[in-house]
Amino acid sequence: MKYLHYLPLFLMLAACDGGLWNNPYPVSDKGKSIYYSAFTERPKHLDPASAYSENEYIFLAQIYQPPLQYHFLKRPYTLVPQAASEMPAVSYLDKNNQLLPDDAPADKVAFSVYEIHLRTGLNYQPHPAFARDAKGELEYHALTSNDLRNIHALNDFPHSGTREVKAADYVYQIKRLAHPTIHSPIAGLMVDYIVGLKEYISTLQLAKKKSPNTFLDLRDYPLEGVQIVDDRTYRIKIYGKYPQFAYWLAMTFFSPMPVEAERFYEQDGMSERNLVLDWWPVGSGPYYLSENDPNQRMVLTRNPHFSGEVYPMEGEAGDKEAGLLADAGKPLPLISKVVFSLEKETIPYWNKFLQGYYDAAGISSDSFDQAVQVNVGGETNVTDEMKVQGIKLSTSVATSTSYMGFNWLDPVVGGASERATKLRRAISIAVDFEEFISIFANGRGISAQSPIPPGIFGYREGKAGINHYVYDWVNGAPQRKSINEAKKLLAEAGYPGGLDEKTKQPLIIYLDTTATGVGSKSRLDWLRKQLDKLNLQLVARSTDYNRFQDKLRKGDTQMFYFGWNADYPDPENFLFLLHGAQGKVVKGGENASNYNSPEYDHLFEKMKNMENGPARQEIIDEMLEILRRDSPWIWGQHPKDYVLRHAWLHNSKPNKMANNNVKYLRIDAAQRDVLRSSWNQPKLWPLWLIGIALALLGWWLWRVLRQREEAR
Repeated sequence: MKYLHYLPLFLMLAACDGGLWNNPYPVSDKGKSIYYSAFTERPKHLDPASAYSENEYIFLAQIYQPPLQYHFLKRPYTLVPQAASEMPAVSYLDKNNQLLPDDAPADKVAFSVYEIHLRTGLNYQPHPAFARDAKGELEYHALTSNDLRNIHALNDFPHSGTREVKAADYVYQIKRLAHPTIHSPIAGLMVDYIVGLKEYISTLQLAKKKSPNTFLDLRDYPLEGVQIVDDRTYRIKIYGKYPQFAYWLAMTFFSPMPVEAERFYEQDGMSERNLVLDWWPVGSGPYYLSENDPNQRMVLTRNPHFSGEVYPMEGEAGDKEAGLLADAGKPLPLISKVVFSLEKETIPYWNKFLQGYYDAAGISSDSFDQAVQVNVGGETNVTDEMKVQGIKLSTSVATSTSYMGFNWLDPVVGGASERATKLRRAISIAVDFEEFISIFANGRGISAQSPIPPGIFGYREGKAGINHYVYDWVNGAPQRKSINEAKKLLAEAGYPGGLDEKTKQPLIIYLDTTATGVGSKSRLDWLRKQLDKLNLQLVARSTDYNRFQDKLRKGDTQMFYFGWNADYPDPENFLFLLHGAQGKVVKGGENASNYNSPEYDHLFEKMKNMENGPARQEIIDEMLEILRRDSPWIWGQHPKDYVLRHAWLHNSKPNKMANNNVKYLRIDAAQRDVLRSSWNQPKLWPLWLIGIALALLGWWLWRVLRQREEAR
């Protein structure tokens, strides 16, 4: 019978026993401790000497182990050992290399010496660079073109090996910052600190020029500022007293690099196959890169040779109650694999998160109302729709500051005169950043009271931390001063009603910006309305970023919008943005406002190399009072990051300075499988209806044909 042709359809429908048709991962992954995340573009560099972008650190921080790291739970951000067995011992020397007491004033310190002891149990990931043959010789360090004929990826090498990490590997990596073919982004900064590094760059350039086709073995070239003491100890010697150097020791620039890896990748034919450190890193961290297909996915697998690190035993107030200490003392990492899938568009990323195929996700503006609700008190929580799925929200204030700067060199808004100072204060009051955050950032931010964001030493909570020139303290919270106060200041500045009292002409304020497009237009329109409150006219001069930077360098601005992300969690990294010696026009530094105050600069020089403590806090308070009084910036905002996570993801606490947080995460894979299954069951009834309809149609056709045959 012809309707039997439809039998396969019925068998197919009957075979649908609850499997997930839309599952983007292999069935074999079910029940495994795998963390699923996404990336939006391929990392350009995976060599720790070259990488300096956030999308690169997502991978590198899991693979490499610098000496130090940030405590996962404690705030303010605190440095703790990672590969080091203890915090570095720091000693101070005078210009004659004679030892000074620990409390020696900074102007007496010619050199600081950091002695770093490595902990035991540090071992590299499995890698063919360490593989050895039966004779004990490195197996893949003399490869010919014939040997590489069938090699297209790192996994094509049949053998791999490992070895213990040694102090010499850390020294070798520091030397690589000066390598003539690497172009490290921090080499220009480190020459001012690491003793002899500037001369070392010239030495290596000359050596490479003499033998351009020979492997440059940095072990053959000593660097005065970095010395090996023994297999597990090394020293770094820097100029002067620079306590912030410890923060650099938490960055992957200062991770170990085995010379075997560099030799392995330098062989002929390797770069043509993309077998280079920028593609296949070699580290000693909890994970290694086992799959690198940046057009589809990148996979981190647990380093089987990693050991010796455990989940923190303590945190800050509230962490225990939040369940963040449930895994205290357990060996790390807690997850066996990390799968990053390429997602170029936010909507597919968001939908897959809701389906349970990503364990955590940020929130785009398009999805904000679906995900988050804000009550009348300003508190945020997930919507009822998210609560039903057990989705939770984590928020954290970024260690960054967005601000509007006044050019101190401008004859109208710049300088320390009372006229210009009151004009800047009036504009600062009028520009309502609370409204800006509400309208353009979905409430994701807090108004800045100074350059220093929360989580950084020097930031003060409550009444003690407000900018009292712009805010009043009302009912336990800062409240922006009235526009009448701003108008009064404007009149005292010589611009009553927004008119210059001398020329009787409206005062025009010029804003330089890189803002373009529809979204940017609405922001500029909003800003014009803010200055309209004072009857001031705003003229926005939009340009591309390169032209904008050029105008800043030349001082051809009046006002501008800018921002700064912390390199390390120290107030010096924010307060130096207003240091006179960093003036953009005169010195080419990062002080884009060209603010110049001898009083402030004197305090900055005292503060910058101090250890955190009451004495340093007192000086910072004085500096912030000067800044608030002079108002070289409209302090703007500190952005807030919102992250959603599913109920099966544990130990998720935002840490804005650390990037190596994956090792602390824990997945309840069984709960994830159950919930995924319940959220993604295919709706089969339409297929059944179609199948039945087709079967009936087939039966009807068969009957019609049969009747015609019988009629003949």
